[in-house]
Amino acid sequence: MGITVGRRTARGATAVEYALLISLMAAVIFGMVVLFGNGVVGLFTGTHDSIVSHTP
Repeated sequence: MGITVGRRTARGATAVEYALLISLMAAVIFGMVVLFGNGVVGLFTGTHDSIVSHTP
């Protein structure tokens, strides 16, 4: 009940397409962690130090 393309019927995404999509998402997430990882750690470290310095 899919779209006929030549002699085949396209019925949606295959496992290969899902694997490509997941690997692309993993690569983007990895890139974001590499780019912004140290900045986020510094942000949390600064917040922690600020809280600790104001705690009696």
